[in-house]
Amino acid sequence: MIAILIVSLIIMLGVLLMTMFTINKGYQYEHKVDPLPEQIPEDHSENSTQQ
Repeated sequence: MIAILIVSLIIMLGVLLMTMFTINKGYQYEHKVDPLPEQIPEDHSENSTQQ
């Protein structure tokens, strides 16, 4: 009975450590974003300032 408890605690601690390692590795990942394309002039809009 005590052996099962010890093995269960070791497995639980192993899963906890792997979870913490994975979360920390995810936070360290640097996301890269593509640069924005150049702004397109909005002169082609027919209804922009006509009234």
